[in-house]
Amino acid sequence: MTLSSDSWLTLIISLPSASATVRMRIWRAVKTLGCAALRDGAYLLPAQVEQATQLQALADEALQEGGQAWLLQVQARDMAEQAALQTLFDRAADYAPWLEELAQARQTLPSLGATELGRLQRRHARAYEAIRKIDFFPDESSIRAEAQWRDFSNAIDAAQSPGEPQAMAGRIARRDRMQYQGRLWATRRDLWVDRVASAWLIQRYIDPHARFLWLDTPASCPPDALGFDFDGATFSHVGERVTFEVLLASFGLEGNRGLSQLAAMVHALDVGGAPTPEANGFEAVLAGARKRWPDDDALLADISGVLDSLHAHFSSPRKP
Repeated sequence: MTLSSDSWLTLIISLPSASATVRMRIWRAVKTLGCAALRDGAYLLPAQVEQATQLQALADEALQEGGQAWLLQVQARDMAEQAALQTLFDRAADYAPWLEELAQARQTLPSLGATELGRLQRRHARAYEAIRKIDFFPDESSIRAEAQWRDFSNAIDAAQSPGEPQAMAGRIARRDRMQYQGRLWATRRDLWVDRVASAWLIQRYIDPHARFLWLDTPASCPPDALGFDFDGATFSHVGERVTFEVLLASFGLEGNRGLSQLAAMVHALDVGGAPTPEANGFEAVLAGARKRWPDDDALLADISGVLDSLHAHFSSPRKP
């Protein structure tokens, strides 16, 4: 049955007085689903949302525990009643403590290392996503929260990698690898995910005799060097692609299964997106290596072995 936009589901549950544990479990479940409490034991949810499909399971659980349960479809009588019901789902009170924590966390960013910054961002991202998932009727508080989250994420990106390049528009030109042999390649010092992976890719698949220069600032890049991963560099972010992905496309390496999987990991760690299971481990190893090695040459040599192993892992057929 197709439900109209003013359709709602009401779950009414009555449990025996001895079922305190079950009552608490169901209460936590309806809260997680984003239900509005009409009164004790009566919960409302828009019928169109994904979470609505889970209400029947809660009703069944109440019946199995010796209680009573009804799952009713109701409709607002008019626009005024519809608006009144929507106000029950105002998430301002949910966003407020999260925004306060975000503001406090923002003050700690300068004192945190790369691993701690990544962990902090993921923790607040999970909390933000949990609220957004039940923010069925976004309003001004939703817009403010989105803006604050965007600013927070940008601040973490800047703290993790000062001078992170801005994405350019346009197409990625295909290049002949034979014209890029034995060259001097330059990027910002204090290598992090995209830069160290790109340097490894250059050395392993593009220019085996590459020489690297680690820059204090992009402005110090020599005119004869091939810059990568900074504004104005020969190879940097284009559209939604990070430098590693741009290098793959530039030199026709996108068909390499292992490199494509590595690209997904690098993309997720550098600018966000769908995480890969290996991402957190690689980030932790890289953060540890930066503490162990005194310069970027030693760091690249060490992490190259890790990337070799990850590439072999990604290239192998997966077990069913």
